[in-house]
Amino acid sequence: MIKTPIKNKVNVVFIPVEDVVKAQEWYSKYLGLSEGEFHQGHLFVAEMEGTGVILDSMPAWREEGEALPILKAPVIQFATDDIHESYEFMKENGIELVTDVQFDHFCF
Repeated sequence: MIKTPIKNKVNVVFIPVEDVVKAQEWYSKYLGLSEGEFHQGHLFVAEMEGTGVILDSMPAWREEGEALPILKAPVIQFATDDIHESYEFMKENGIELVTDVQFDHFCF
């Protein structure tokens, strides 16, 4: 087993949605969500027990009016204490990275 800065823990699952407000209303109704926050006009971070859920209309991944992209892999966020160390670790191990570290917080 190799030493890794990436924790064996899923922090968040991202769910792509066409309309983040309608999705927030639907998930709130059927999951009984009473808490959460909208961010940047396209994200809703649901207050969940355990692993978090983020509803995302994904504007950075499509042009205005385009359909959501077909995702070919799960969109999950693993935990780490150091995103930069984790990014370098993934690069050094040949993991395909779509972005560099974004907002000093995550990468794809």
